[in-house]
Amino acid sequence: MGILNVTPDSFSDGGRFLDVRAAIDHGVGLVRDGADVLDVGGESTRPGAQPVPSAEEIARIVPVVEGLSERLDVPISIDTQKASVAAAALAAGATIVNDVSAGRFDPDMLGLVADAGAGFVAMHMQGEPRTMQRSPRYDDVVDDVTAFLVERLDTARDAGVAAEGLMADPGFGFGKTLEHNLALLAGLDRIVARVGVPVLVGTSRKSFIGAVLGADVDDRDDGTLASVVWAFAKGAAMVRVHDVAGAARSARLFDVMDRARQDGMGPERPFRSETAA
Repeated sequence: MGILNVTPDSFSDGGRFLDVRAAIDHGVGLVRDGADVLDVGGESTRPGAQPVPSAEEIARIVPVVEGLSERLDVPISIDTQKASVAAAALAAGATIVNDVSAGRFDPDMLGLVADAGAGFVAMHMQGEPRTMQRSPRYDDVVDDVTAFLVERLDTARDAGVAAEGLMADPGFGFGKTLEHNLALLAGLDRIVARVGVPVLVGTSRKSFIGAVLGADVDDRDDGTLASVVWAFAKGAAMVRVHDVAGAARSARLFDVMDRARQDGMGPERPFRSETAA
């Protein structure tokens, strides 16, 4: 999943793709580099981020989603917490809603997704973006995150969201300390085994990688790749990244190594849009 932020204040690429043409060209480039899905966002969810009015968020994302859907044949996801924004994006050509609140912040979200027949990514977040990094606490971060995701997935199904259209995201960096994030990586296979849907992992350039490596945000792609390979080894179905080319190459090499046998290679697995449909 390639990240395309149409925002002035995202932590890594804020302000780079506010121009519609630049955003569309970047999305095309991400797909060329190997993205199976494009995730378009018009509101930053970095720690301390301020909310954006729905009208402004819609104005940012709709021309980009329209342009991408006209030029590309990959699923487009809208990264939003607002049902009105999701509705506008779905009408413009998106087919997936990626909601960091897992449908909690807008009571109309899950019904909208169900009525549209769209996919839905439920993510764990403790608190909300403005406050989520203020002393986050868990009894057991893996168990607590898993229980939250199971409950939200059940709620989505009860609202009519198609079971085959669901994904779960543990929410790395969203209301977690360095230790929480590392514990989630270590226990990712437990989450994968228990949530019952494909798991999406978004570690790209996150601050916990910077804390471990002593690296600024622009120097975290190597660390991100290590977490990408780890996530696939632990059973993740998809990763959400800024550097798509590096992640796609790593995924392909991991697949070859995973299938290697003394008597030859195991059967190939599908890549690109075959796995993202």
